[in-house]
Amino acid sequence: MSITQDQAVGSIASRHPLATRVFHRHGIDFCCGGGIPLAEACDRKGLAPATIIAELEKEIASTAEPEQRWDEAPLSDLIQHILMTYHEPLKRELPRLQEMARKVHTVHGDKDPENLKELAGLVSWLAADLEQHLMKEEEILFPMIKAGDGFMADGPIAVMEEEHEQAGAALRRIRELTGDFVVPAEACNTWRALWHGLESLEKDLHEHIHLENNILHKRALASEG
Repeated sequence: MSITQDQAVGSIASRHPLATRVFHRHGIDFCCGGGIPLAEACDRKGLAPATIIAELEKEIASTAEPEQRWDEAPLSDLIQHILMTYHEPLKRELPRLQEMARKVHTVHGDKDPENLKELAGLVSWLAADLEQHLMKEEEILFPMIKAGDGFMADGPIAVMEEEHEQAGAALRRIRELTGDFVVPAEACNTWRALWHGLESLEKDLHEHIHLENNILHKRALASEG
């Protein structure tokens, strides 16, 4: 194991999946922003690269179990993992979050009218956008890759990665609107569940997008058909 500050964040996450735990803790973008060196990512967050590298090495060494290396697994296996671990749960979770956001705004809108209104609208937009995004992946991009035509999928991949950027921007705004997911003292159970659900959504989407942007897409485009 050799991690240096010159390595790209996404590359570190690809080679060492447990590294994403550290990146999550410090808010380091390893999915859409995974192309920048660790040193630059740390600088943006006011972190010392040496401290983060030590934390990464400790996290990676914390388990004796071998890490699942999706950068080495067959692409068909990676796609199946993405479908079962991220796509299917997301299809169930998005309507629940959308309904909770609507309910919190309706019932408690007077407590924070501007932010709760924007949050409900943003969650609704993200749910609709991701629904279409997942469908395009499942019906167009994934079949191309599984058929061995990933090297010709630069057009669909560019579209998917642009949509990932848009989803990432929405997640950043959701974090701002929720005050880093700190639950207000006056929050009811639905309000609390919404904040926790949105925080879990952020974590899962970061992992999801990382697997696609930094591993699946790159490997598919580099394949020879």
